[in-house]
Amino acid sequence: MSNTAADKEISSWESVKMLFGASKGFWLVNMVNFGDGISYFGILTLLTLFLGKERLGMSDHLAGVTVSMFTGLVTLFMFGGGFISDRLGVRRALTLCLSLLLAGRILLSGSPSFGGAAVAWMALLILSLGEGVIQPALYAGVKEYTDSRTATMGYGILYAIMNLGIVAENFISPFVRTNTAFVGGIRGLGLGFDGVFWMCTGITAIMLLVHLGFFTRKVEQTDRVMVDAAEPEGPVKTFREKMLELPFLDSRFMFFIFILLPVRTLFAHQFLTMPDYVFRAYPPEVGAKFEWIAGLNPLIIVIFVPLIAAMTRKANIVTMMIIGTAISALTTFILVPGPDLTRLLFYVLLFSLGEAVWSSRFLEYVANMAPAGRVGAYMGLAGIPWFLAKFTTGLYSGRMLEIFVPKGGVLDTSTLWLIYGVIACISPVGLLLARPWLLGHKKA
Repeated sequence: MSNTAADKEISSWESVKMLFGASKGFWLVNMVNFGDGISYFGILTLLTLFLGKERLGMSDHLAGVTVSMFTGLVTLFMFGGGFISDRLGVRRALTLCLSLLLAGRILLSGSPSFGGAAVAWMALLILSLGEGVIQPALYAGVKEYTDSRTATMGYGILYAIMNLGIVAENFISPFVRTNTAFVGGIRGLGLGFDGVFWMCTGITAIMLLVHLGFFTRKVEQTDRVMVDAAEPEGPVKTFREKMLELPFLDSRFMFFIFILLPVRTLFAHQFLTMPDYVFRAYPPEVGAKFEWIAGLNPLIIVIFVPLIAAMTRKANIVTMMIIGTAISALTTFILVPGPDLTRLLFYVLLFSLGEAVWSSRFLEYVANMAPAGRVGAYMGLAGIPWFLAKFTTGLYSGRMLEIFVPKGGVLDTSTLWLIYGVIACISPVGLLLARPWLLGHKKA
């Protein structure tokens, strides 16, 4: 954008007020973002347990590999999904992926009754494609419905609203899943894992209906702030020429996204390792409220991501990444002494604070590098290390559970978390050592 009066710097509070008065398109994008936060993470939080001995009967290793393949494919499809989003536009891309997600969640929720593991695998493949399209479409939607004055807060709000959906689901899930007595003597419905999965399916259906009814072509055409740059005169570019325009050859950018791979394994362990760890190493009453413990993470994200984004708008992105990844990695060692509810809660709080420091700023960094009309493709490329983290972590997480946290066997949780903590520390150390070089990176 040009340096016009409209682009003059404004305060964080003014930026927030402008977003709350933003276009209908911005908030319709975030409606989908909120609903998908509920549905995707509502299923993902319990997926290893659903696939494992609790429901479909898979071994720890097979369940871990299955979830890893699913989450890895989500990120892999984000790369192609970015091009799909750019080609279809945000509105039609969201229509496509919501339709896929509804079909996939119907199949997955019904898999114990018809087809078992085979149907579950088919459902996860459909879901991975739908989620692969929806993520870059949401990022592109924020880019289209914010300007240079509100972009930082826009990405912070996007990340916070997704986590608000996770908070809502994690609060409701134990009531649906168990018949435990809660505060005030209220007892849960006791519908089990199937009940939670069908609830997430119903929310997806409501999202699709609201999206079709309110996100019209007129809203898309009149509310956009950013418009695609006009194609330059000249011959049509080949696929190879278009690929070379992506930052594959930018060594600093590639190092920046790949050095985050070790610390990202901790995020994969939140759904690959943590559910079985809590159910096996802690008393049953703790496991009955596992979603509430997991829900502390998105609750902290909802509160602190916008605040930290506002307070650190002028802070260097590399500095923020070093601080945030160091907090996330070092807090893993809190779990090394052994199972203890207080330490577990303290770990979740500090780990989440570290995530809040660097999560939305990473999205902003990538989006700022992307030319108009190609945000989805850039976001897809930036997701490749996340794909590798989720894919590779699941290849060993189930086996590590069988060795160190076997169901009904002798537990050695200290060694498990010590290994994972050391691996995660590679990221902040690598960023710190490369900081002078990374600071030489020029904005595209």
